[in-house]
Amino acid sequence: MSAGPATDGDHHVHSTFSDDAVSTPAENLAAAQVARLREIRMVDHVRVSTTYVPEFLSVVRALPRLEGLTVLTGVEAKILDASGAVDAPPEVLAALGSPGGADRVLLADHQVPGPDGPWSPRATRERIDAGLAPADVVELLVTATIRAMRSVGRAQLAHPFSILPKIGLTEDDVPDELLDALADAAVATGTTVEVNEKWHCPGPRATERWRAAGVQLVASTDAHVASDVGVYRWVQG
Repeated sequence: MSAGPATDGDHHVHSTFSDDAVSTPAENLAAAQVARLREIRMVDHVRVSTTYVPEFLSVVRALPRLEGLTVLTGVEAKILDASGAVDAPPEVLAALGSPGGADRVLLADHQVPGPDGPWSPRATRERIDAGLAPADVVELLVTATIRAMRSVGRAQLAHPFSILPKIGLTEDDVPDELLDALADAAVATGTTVEVNEKWHCPGPRATERWRAAGVQLVASTDAHVASDVGVYRWVQG
């Protein structure tokens, strides 16, 4: 990956508040210091039913302040459907950017946001096999993402297009006009877009096109263990 975002930040790091991560916020902070990061965004998974966010934010805000290192916060939620609905507690979304809330919501394409709700990769492949055009799936994904960005106002796109290989598609299946529509929405809403080490996305074509359009790109590892924090091999600043 060439011409990536600056790698002195890691804008997507999970802790034990996510059920699939193993390191505490304190351990992630220590790892960020070892990696000589300038910024770290501590993020954990939420759904509409999640209740731990106040505790998570309290724990992160109680961490010691380290000179030269800014600690940011976020919650990661999937885009639910074609309307752009987001799988996060309404009160968490309403508090984004406020003194008591998280800084951003990370909008994730964990599933395809269909008109009737989220489609798993398997269900999406079955629809494609039954005749649904791949171009229509891509348009669903991009349109729902744009609607979610506009709805929440303070977003970061998490691993954009990571769903595509899971449904037998690639970023080459995303036409320039949809990349440009995403860029326009990101600029208009102040949405940051991550270049994700774990999932190797988005690729150079999308990244370079978005950079040229003025999108704010940030590096992320999507770390689920402290030893991965700030460690970039694919993303290069």
